[in-house]
Amino acid sequence: MTDVLLVEDDMAVREALAQTLELAGLSVMAAGSFVAVKDRINREHDGVVLSDIRMPGRDGMHLLAHARSVDPDLPIVLLTGEGDVPTAVRAMSDGAFAFLEKPCDPDELTRTLRKALDMRRAALEIRRTKADLEGGDAAARLVFGISPQAAALRDAVRAVARGHAPVIVHGEPGVGTPKIAEVVHLLSQRGAGPFVKRAATTLDACGLLEAVDRAKGGSLFLDRVDALAPPAQHALAQVEDADVRLLSATHESLDHLRQILDPDLFYRLDGLRVRIPSLRERPQDIPVLFERYLAQACEQADLAPRPVPPELQARLMAQDWPGNARALMNYAMRYAMGLEEETPQAGGLADRMRAVERAILVETLERHGGHAMAAAEDLKLPRKTFYDKLTRHGLKADDFRRD
Repeated sequence: MTDVLLVEDDMAVREALAQTLELAGLSVMAAGSFVAVKDRINREHDGVVLSDIRMPGRDGMHLLAHARSVDPDLPIVLLTGEGDVPTAVRAMSDGAFAFLEKPCDPDELTRTLRKALDMRRAALEIRRTKADLEGGDAAARLVFGISPQAAALRDAVRAVARGHAPVIVHGEPGVGTPKIAEVVHLLSQRGAGPFVKRAATTLDACGLLEAVDRAKGGSLFLDRVDALAPPAQHALAQVEDADVRLLSATHESLDHLRQILDPDLFYRLDGLRVRIPSLRERPQDIPVLFERYLAQACEQADLAPRPVPPELQARLMAQDWPGNARALMNYAMRYAMGLEEETPQAGGLADRMRAVERAILVETLERHGGHAMAAAEDLKLPRKTFYDKLTRHGLKADDFRRD
């Protein structure tokens, strides 16, 4: 993997720049002309390009135009002599990522290239994810994310879809329980049958029995099943041999749901479980989800697509998003319409470190299926320290156990 394709015709300058970048921990492939790197400028290149503008033959502006035609997402950083303002303006208007004057400050150069690298890798990750979604099953196409938690969620959806037992989908408000329930239906043997959705808050006994009848041969999804009125609970508990798979969703804990529902109904519904992780448990997915929601918002409002700079991605990932996917979708809509004053602000270093620590705890608990001791050993933490950290972040190991 090459971080930086360096194009500079002056050998002494080229060697000095390459040494500066290598000392900063970046891998470099240096060349003296556009022709020497032309074949390496492609959609698969996972690095960035740093090029001088003033070169014999094909200059940096030609390189920029070629790169933009091959892959508009490939960041190009251009270098030129002091005071060349007209060229700088032209380069930026033509799509250069940045423009630096020679001799440039080493720290500014490496900082600029690292920002460009972050943007490039995010763009490639989103591109790979889109390709996977377009070629995969319903779980791959509709359950978005690149994190281990997102992959585990897709696996859980596929697993419960193969069964015939009722399913409870649970998670915090805004995580998308109705969509996950529908994906379970689509992947199941009943996927060609009806998928009947009802809000439990509006159902009486008659309405519930009518919904059961409509769902024959398919699935009945009851959203907010914790709000189902007692008469409707009793009616549903009595339904037998209806040729309907029951899917339900709640934002309550399953222990609380057990206390709310009629016992016969709870144990009937509690066959298989799918827990949807919150966004704060999987910050890696936030840029992917935001890009998708932003594209949808721009299309719906007939607006030109808006770029998402790395700084905004970082701020988005630093948020807790208590409204989860729904809140992120709402912000994407506001961002699409140019409401810049509402851009979320990331916290300071301490807040960001807390967010990182929480994400590591969540990922480790997910990987070990909620087994606290195994997770503590993996993180090389004393048991008390591990539990103190869970308490500080509002986490419970049992919530991550695989049912």
